[in-house]
Amino acid sequence: MSNSNAFASSQHDGHTKQAMLPLAVGAMGVVFGDIGTSPLYAMKEVFVGHHPLAVDPLRVFGVLSLVFWTMMIVVTLKYVSIVMRADNRGEGGSMALYALISRQLGQDNRTNYLALLGVLATALFFGDCIITPAISVLSAVEGLTTVDARLGQLVLPLAMVLIVGLFVLQSRGTAKVGALFGPVMLFYFTTLAVLGVLKIVENPAVLAALNPVHGARFILDNPGLAFLALGSIVLAVTGAEALYADMGHFGAKPIQRAWLFFVFPSLMLNYLGQGALLLADPAAAANPFYLMAPESLRLPLVILATFATVIASQSVISGAFSVAQQAIQLGFLPRMKIVHTSASAFGQIYIPAVNWTLLVLVVLLVLGFRTSTNLAAAYGIAVTGTMMITTFMIAVPILKIWKWNKWLAWPLIVLLAIVDIAYFASNIIKIPDGGWFPLLIGLITFTGLTTWARGRALMQERLRDSSMPMDVFIKSAAAAATRVPGTAVFMTTSPVGVPQALLHNLKHNKILHERIMILTVVIDEVPYVSDEDRIGVKDLGGGFYRIVVRYGFMQEIDIPAVLKKVENCGPKLKMMETSFFLSRQTLLASDKPGMAIWREHLFSWMMRNAESAMDFFKLPTNRVVELGSQVEI
Repeated sequence: MSNSNAFASSQHDGHTKQAMLPLAVGAMGVVFGDIGTSPLYAMKEVFVGHHPLAVDPLRVFGVLSLVFWTMMIVVTLKYVSIVMRADNRGEGGSMALYALISRQLGQDNRTNYLALLGVLATALFFGDCIITPAISVLSAVEGLTTVDARLGQLVLPLAMVLIVGLFVLQSRGTAKVGALFGPVMLFYFTTLAVLGVLKIVENPAVLAALNPVHGARFILDNPGLAFLALGSIVLAVTGAEALYADMGHFGAKPIQRAWLFFVFPSLMLNYLGQGALLLADPAAAANPFYLMAPESLRLPLVILATFATVIASQSVISGAFSVAQQAIQLGFLPRMKIVHTSASAFGQIYIPAVNWTLLVLVVLLVLGFRTSTNLAAAYGIAVTGTMMITTFMIAVPILKIWKWNKWLAWPLIVLLAIVDIAYFASNIIKIPDGGWFPLLIGLITFTGLTTWARGRALMQERLRDSSMPMDVFIKSAAAAATRVPGTAVFMTTSPVGVPQALLHNLKHNKILHERIMILTVVIDEVPYVSDEDRIGVKDLGGGFYRIVVRYGFMQEIDIPAVLKKVENCGPKLKMMETSFFLSRQTLLASDKPGMAIWREHLFSWMMRNAESAMDFFKLPTNRVVELGSQVEI
């Protein structure tokens, strides 16, 4: 098996061997929160959820066996061992995977289909980001009812307070949140393991559940009921996609080591402990996680689990920020304000618009569904859909880029696909009971992502069609215009032709600056572009220069800082003698072939609400001139 350099695990943000332990602990607080809190509700939903099972040895052993082998196949084999190899220079997630494949194989019909799959996976991931905080926090706070049934009335208001507090905390940054949450999760996973071991000691026979024969017997005994149970069993691995999406925050190795040596063993010990409890007391299925603990320790366990579930939400929120930034830079979302919260780790960001949108939707979800059992019906379909798409996408690098032996690669891909398709099919049954919600969110997100990408492509095509060749402009109109001192920077998305703002400036003001820079920012399909490859300059003659500035899709854009480093185009640039000209397009919906009228109106609305180019490119506010034009799409 051979890996290309592009797929090598690169620690771009300064992750060193010395920092491995603190990074692994930090990852526990950010990356593993979601999957780490699954024991709170997974076993309960299997036995008392929408499709309850009888609590007997056949089904307890069968469910535990399926939980173990699902973790082995989906998380350990697929994500930790295979998918995390496909890091796009340190970054993960569906958009990064698509960008990486596209760069390696070039643009063709195959990569166009992969782009749609990547966008669909991203849309489903955002649906998961809404459900995870709701179900995690509710399931923890509901533990109060195991302490005293009268405390049930506090569940909903307390959950709301915790959720709002979590989203308010996001602006402090992933590093600070991880440093705060990491030690808590370290203690939480230790507690999971201890609770599990205490119950396993009481009934060591439960360890036999690790034998896959028990899973096979459970399925063969009643295939229909086992198929329905898969919809709840998969709750044990929700959060696996966050391992990949959050890879840029901590690096692959800290996440892999934390999973293999600590998180996975702790989770499995707890599930086995819950199984041992159910074998001894079938009535404990009402809430096996909390009932494992002695009555005197249940309130402290509720408090610890509540902290853990607040942290669980962090994993998908951090992933949402990373995926949203990638979508913006790759042209699938309009510009948004992105705040970098760490001077040393580029992957640690905060996007206010995403944060507050998620908060509103999570609050509405909690108020609408009210209990974790109701939410469990909605949970799973977005997760399994994303996992299934990831399997289809990772097959491409396995076969075409890494070029693994086909006798190994195909059985592996088929195994992963069978597992993912089985879990996804089981979750489709949940659609009437709440599964429609993440699908609705996914559909809305998918429509927005594809509309923005298609609209930008159409707009750039119309602008290119109406633009004048640069050499013609320089020889004719530019030669006759009055030249004034200073530098004018005209920003344009097209690397050819005359920018609309330049034509309008000449038409209305009848002048041209002494030095004119036609500046295009290109986002490459890599996370980071080195300073050596950042700037390209071409002298067009007559005081005109075409400058192309390249960034990676995870980098912050700062045009004034870059222009100070520009060479080979006259004297050094002085900001107080430089004017930036931007073109603001007003879109007119038309009957021209392209998009449906309603999508054209949606694209126009998205453009109006995008962050201004002045803020996004960090242009000095007192040196910017905006010139309007109308474009039909």
